[in-house]
Amino acid sequence: MTPLEKRNAKLAEQIIKNLQRRHIEGFYCPTGEEAVKKVSELIADGSSVTWGGTMTVRDLGIPEALRSRGTLEVLDRDLAETPEEKQAMYLRAFSTDVYLTSANAISEDGVIVNIDGNGNRVAAITWGPRKVIFVIGLNKVAQTVEAALVRARSTASPINAARFDIKTPCQVDGICHNCNSPESICNYIHFLRNSPRGRHTVVLVGENLGY
Repeated sequence: MTPLEKRNAKLAEQIIKNLQRRHIEGFYCPTGEEAVKKVSELIADGSSVTWGGTMTVRDLGIPEALRSRGTLEVLDRDLAETPEEKQAMYLRAFSTDVYLTSANAISEDGVIVNIDGNGNRVAAITWGPRKVIFVIGLNKVAQTVEAALVRARSTASPINAARFDIKTPCQVDGICHNCNSPESICNYIHFLRNSPRGRHTVVLVGENLGY
């Protein structure tokens, strides 16, 4: 085990302990391949499942892995052909058994931070789906909640603005301007600090994933 692998394992162990205090189940997978297997294990046959606008889930190939099982009802908004169809899928997500997502940041003491433009992702994290599974690369760990918010706004948001080619100030120079742009993707800021009824599970991954 390399020094980095040792550090990642110890860091993940501490975060998982802090998640458990918040009634959030946590797992650590050193590799993306192991994470895909763990996520699949956490989803029972016959479940309905969908995901938010997460590059982590897509880049790991989790949608393909779930579809290949043939035992799940997979709702993929990327296959929507019209804005109306996509909107309908957004609404259907609230009644699924499992909602997959990532995070813009997570603090070492287990608070999960997300920023949304439309709000559908943070809404589903908060209410609706029976179970929410986060898949989070250790590159998104911040020392404190305050640092996690800074990461979400100063790192994740400008990159996502560029990904969607949205005309915001941070697209121009890569710096958060705390803007009120009509196209801002920082409209809804969400902190998950405790999981009532234990709806939430976190799969930490020892790789750099997403933004």
